[in-house]
Amino acid sequence: MNKRQVLMAALCLAASATAFAQQGSTRIVVSFSPGGPVDFVARTLAVQLSKELGRTVLVENKPGANGAIGATEVLRAEPDGNTIWISSVGAAAINPALYDKLPYDMQRDFAPVSLVVNNVELLVVNEKNPAKDAADFVALARKNSGPTAMASSGVGSIPHLAIEQLSDSTGVRFLHVPYKGAAPAITDLMGGQVAGFFGDVPGLIGQVKGGKLRAIGIASKKRHPALPDVKTLEEQGLKGVDTINWYALFVSARTPAPIVDALNKAVQKAVAAPSVHDALLQSGAEPMTSTPQELASLVKADTEKWAQLIKAKNIRVD
Repeated sequence: MNKRQVLMAALCLAASATAFAQQGSTRIVVSFSPGGPVDFVARTLAVQLSKELGRTVLVENKPGANGAIGATEVLRAEPDGNTIWISSVGAAAINPALYDKLPYDMQRDFAPVSLVVNNVELLVVNEKNPAKDAADFVALARKNSGPTAMASSGVGSIPHLAIEQLSDSTGVRFLHVPYKGAAPAITDLMGGQVAGFFGDVPGLIGQVKGGKLRAIGIASKKRHPALPDVKTLEEQGLKGVDTINWYALFVSARTPAPIVDALNKAVQKAVAAPSVHDALLQSGAEPMTSTPQELASLVKADTEKWAQLIKAKNIRVD
């Protein structure tokens, strides 16, 4: 490329960034129904992000097909930075190993913008369960004549994969009981139909603080700031259960780099704002941003990690 071509390319990119800054509204596409944890994060972020971008930021829910409907909605839109996909780790890094055919390819079709939150998995039991911590829970499971039933929010979900990691870590076989979402799994846990459940802290913190469920372990390298008295699994001698259900923002890979950078800077400022940071932390989520490059590395690493486990366990969706 000669100097003239380089100059023209730079001018085109600058024009793209200027056009982005002048456009009227931006939308965040959520691949889940209203009222859930991803939707909450998106709506919490949107208020402050609109101030950082200087225009309205709307949230649109496009649930279905394990995130694929939301993903394809973003890819159909103009690659101008005004249609952003917020995805959990499942649609971004687990689906490629679960489904033989996906209508999108994360590495090819999407440009990473930034992480927004980390959600660690919390192991909880019914308040009447005799286990006081995760080590107790595993010891009791070893003594049972049959496999201890553990619920998940669905086949191939982060809670399911956490169960598989716990089984590998301890040598104890659990009976996996998949549900269609976390809500019915939590209901049956409180009703005593299943013995344990791994779930995102934001979806469980209300029941834990209300005394309906007991938190017995955190699947993370460090304790959670909202639950400082709950020991990590590693502290309890249960290693290798490292399930992080992060949420992150992506745009079409065809989006010009200056626009991606502008979005990244705006997201970093929005998440750091006390109103957003405190609301996320209070919900049980851990606010966390990244560079686009850091997010790209995370997606690649988690895609490989979960693919290995899914293949080893021969996990398949119906």
